[in-house]
Amino acid sequence: MNLRFRDPRQRAAIEAAARQAGVSLQEYILSAAYARATAVEDRFLAGFKESMARSGAAFAAEPGTADPSAEQRAAEADALRELERREQGHAA
Repeated sequence: MNLRFRDPRQRAAIEAAARQAGVSLQEYILSAAYARATAVEDRFLAGFKESMARSGAAFAAEPGTADPSAEQRAAEADALRELERREQGHAA
């Protein structure tokens, strides 16, 4: 592993931290990178679990609260037909 630092103070600080931890510079940097990667993974998994819980709650809702009414479905169908008519007018 080639470790180059633009800032000599940064390298000195990392070397001091590695010495204090009792590990090599390479091992210290790799363990820090691993810790950062697993922290990102943990945040992703927590967000995913939260999303799954919200989705589960939506699917567990009473049918009347999650399903659109017949009037809403008809209004959506009318809006879709109107949109299609406009698109056909632009295509001509």
